[in-house]
Amino acid sequence: MTALDAAAAGCLLLGSALALSAGIGLMRFRTTLDRMHAGTKPQVLGVLLVLLAMWLHRPTWGYAGPLLLIGVSQVITVSVAAYMVARAAYTRQSSGDDTELPSPEDRSAD
Repeated sequence: MTALDAAAAGCLLLGSALALSAGIGLMRFRTTLDRMHAGTKPQVLGVLLVLLAMWLHRPTWGYAGPLLLIGVSQVITVSVAAYMVARAAYTRQSSGDDTELPSPEDRSAD
């Protein structure tokens, strides 16, 4: 195993752990803004680490272009989506609606 393969494996494991933590955060947090934070921050970093692992596995310029395009698209689209969710949650909260969602334990009691 070369040093690049070891670095790729480390990035892949760390990226998948961050993506898993984002999924767990989406299930555990109760408010919209908390869920939004859990779904954006670790998820984007996790995807970027997985893309880096893919490039470290085959470090050529042919792979770098599409992977860079995917990474930039992730950063831009997640930022815009988070802004729109936060704006909708703020509007809903200021109009008197409740933005707190039931927890998985509360949903299973129904």
